[in-house]
Amino acid sequence: MTSAHAVTAIAGTNIALVKYWGKRDVALNLPATGSLSLTLDRLGTRTTVVFDDGERDRLILDGAPAGDAETARVSAFLDRVRARAEIARRALVTSDNSVPTAAGLASSASGFAALALAAARAAGLSLSPAELSALARVGSGSAARSIFGGFVEMARGERPDGSDAIAHALPDGGNGENGWDVRLVVAITASGPKAIGSTAAMTHTERTSPYHAAWIASVPADLAAARAAIAARDLPALGAVAERSALRMHAAAMAADPAIIYWNAGTLAAIACVRALRAAGTPAFFTIDAGPHVKALCGAADADAVAAALRAVPGVSDCLIAAPGPGARVAPQLETR
Repeated sequence: MTSAHAVTAIAGTNIALVKYWGKRDVALNLPATGSLSLTLDRLGTRTTVVFDDGERDRLILDGAPAGDAETARVSAFLDRVRARAEIARRALVTSDNSVPTAAGLASSASGFAALALAAARAAGLSLSPAELSALARVGSGSAARSIFGGFVEMARGERPDGSDAIAHALPDGGNGENGWDVRLVVAITASGPKAIGSTAAMTHTERTSPYHAAWIASVPADLAAARAAIAARDLPALGAVAERSALRMHAAAMAADPAIIYWNAGTLAAIACVRALRAAGTPAFFTIDAGPHVKALCGAADADAVAAALRAVPGVSDCLIAAPGPGARVAPQLETR
């Protein structure tokens, strides 16, 4: 038997500016709509995978053995990699997040993007970015976007097998020298995991919210507007789309029966702060994922002032400034045999 081959991969989390909220196939994580996001530089996941002679898969998450449910989710994902690579060996997965897990900061996006790349390489597979995106999506719908850097669009896809439900980097939205110099200021308004996970909340919204169909119908126009805004480097236009998409998504969830309410007092106060900044002449625009935290999109020159204002908001415990970041990549210095 060949020696164990450990691979470490790093992936940044991504924050959706045009949301998806709903799935056309839960088992394959096929989204009901497309989406558009920004991959971040300083928030994400580092994951090492080695297929060895263990009796079962093991998951070490943030320095401690993970629970049975988390391990089972990772093991089911690894089964897909093993089937593709035609191997049977169990794996040791060591993963560290620089964002809180299950708190509405997209830790699963960076987590499964890093896992997809590390596991594929450790199993001897050489997958294209599109193939990695499709693989990561099975673990977490938003993970398909974290394979790529900068501004990324995820296709809804039409095929039942999900082969066309993949992401791609926008040509005008990369994070390199020609990238748009924007920042996302993340205002933390709570600690600990959120009360209901995204998948369960999406399913509940689809089943019980009278606003769900209208939400689905609104997304294509928002995607087109966001694409045009990014191509034109038009921050107010992109910000308007981001705020509209976030508020409509949360409205659909709040209209579910019983209601899904992720916001807290700090969320509302942070929204008011961003609006006040804009009224005073600082172009800043909010978005909110499935959680209570508020992210403010702004230009790089305004990021410090936006962060300072948000830190002063009652209910905001911390504030981080993130820039557009690269896609998932292997850490060469940590790849060993």
